[in-house]
Amino acid sequence: MDALTELIERMAGRRTVALVGAGCSTESGIPDYRGPKTRQKARNPIQHRQFVDDPAARRRYWARSVIGWPTMAAARPNPAHLALASLERDGHVGGVITQNVDGLHHRAGSQQVEELHGALRRVVCLGCGQKTSRNVLQRRLVAANPGWGAGSADLAPDGDAEVEPHDDFVVAPCAACGGALMPDVVFFGGTVPRARVERCYAWVDDADLLLVVGSSLTVFSGYRFVKRAAAAGIPVAILNLGPTRGDPLATLRLDTRAGHALPRVADALGALR
Repeated sequence: MDALTELIERMAGRRTVALVGAGCSTESGIPDYRGPKTRQKARNPIQHRQFVDDPAARRRYWARSVIGWPTMAAARPNPAHLALASLERDGHVGGVITQNVDGLHHRAGSQQVEELHGALRRVVCLGCGQKTSRNVLQRRLVAANPGWGAGSADLAPDGDAEVEPHDDFVVAPCAACGGALMPDVVFFGGTVPRARVERCYAWVDDADLLLVVGSSLTVFSGYRFVKRAAAAGIPVAILNLGPTRGDPLATLRLDTRAGHALPRVADALGALR
């Protein structure tokens, strides 16, 4: 039996929870950190504490984000996102725990989604806590920096873009209190809210199968759910291009693109209704 057929059989009539990483969104044009094409490229992602404590780091991020945001905002769900939404509607996937901050699961139609690391579509004030739309902030940043980023630049995984220099960039403050604004995400080194983690644990504990999609599981933030499932005797299926940290705990391993495999899974399980 090939691995794809085995995955379909394991999911039939059972509750699957999907743990999704950046590899699910690369086919939508959003780069990842550790995929086959990016694993060897030097990349120093912004750190949570650095963003909070250092005004220069915030200026650098927002100067780059102004250029990267239009591409991120225009990204559309690919066949993998659409297949997961279809599997949820048909009762095969009970929830999606996503490490991604691009919002593509919601756009694809998934309803039960835990955004483990938050979402770029929202901005939060570090002073008063008010949350606003990233699109609204984009208009303010563009108005404060006319002509900024007129050229093209490569999109980066944080939702920003590769562009230098940025010393003259004007950062818009919170419209309510004048405080510093931050994307409503957990950057590297940050802490995922405990209540969010507990909700994800509850989903995993109630699952018959944990399906990892497009994640190397290098970061403990996602790997903990694989450990949780394996410790509880819940089978773990990993669908990812390249090796993952969770491979020793996997019951089933598929080395292929999410956009190739998941639509086939959705079609096969849909035919069983």
